[in-house]
Amino acid sequence: MNHRIRSDTEAHAGPCPSTRRTPRAPQPAAASRRRLLLAGAGAFALAGCAAVEPSVYRAERPALDLKRFFDGTVDAWGIFQDRSGKVVRRFTVLMQCSWSGDVGTLDELFRYSDGTTGRRVWTLRRIGADLWSGIAEDVIGEATGAVAGNAFHWRYTLALPVDGRIWHVDMDDWMYLVDERVMLNRAVMSKFGVRLGKVTLAFTRRT
Repeated sequence: MNHRIRSDTEAHAGPCPSTRRTPRAPQPAAASRRRLLLAGAGAFALAGCAAVEPSVYRAERPALDLKRFFDGTVDAWGIFQDRSGKVVRRFTVLMQCSWSGDVGTLDELFRYSDGTTGRRVWTLRRIGADLWSGIAEDVIGEATGAVAGNAFHWRYTLALPVDGRIWHVDMDDWMYLVDERVMLNRAVMSKFGVRLGKVTLAFTRRT
C-alpha cells in the first residue's frame, strides 16, 4: 500500500469542532512558490545533468545492485536547496526495504528540521537486465530508470500539494554507489523546464 507524503500540519489541517475558522487572506504568489519548494524537499531521492547518460558509468566500480543495497534498514540524511543554492530544509529518512523476487518495497519515513514528518512507499520492479520502474501514491504514472556501473538514473513526476492545489513537478534523479554501505543521491526538481531546486542525500546501509 502506498502513502502520500503528508506533513503533520496537513494531518491536522481541519478546524476543531469547538472553533470557527477565520477566512484567510489570499497568499501572495511568492509564498506559494516557497511552499512548492519546501514541498519538493519531501521528494525522496536525487539527480544531475540530463545530458549525461547512465552508460558513461558502466565501467565504474563497485557495481550497483539495487536489490542488495536497498535491503533491510537504510538510513539517509538530506538537504533541499532552492534555486539560489540556499538550504531551506534539512531532513532524515528511515527506510525499511524488502523484496519478493524482482519486486521491491521501499517504505520511507521522513523527519524534517521543522518537526514535521512524511511517508512514501515505493514499489520497484525490474523490467529488463538493467531497467527498472517504480510507483508510489504521489507519483504520476511510473518512474523509469536504468542502472549502469555504480550509477542509477531515473525520472518521474510528483504530485505535490501546495496551498490547496496539486503541482506536478519533474524529478531528474541520480544515485551513485560509493562503497558497499554508502550511496550518494542528487535530484533536480523542475516545472515547465525551469529549475526549482535540488535535493542531496547520503544513504547508509545498516550492517
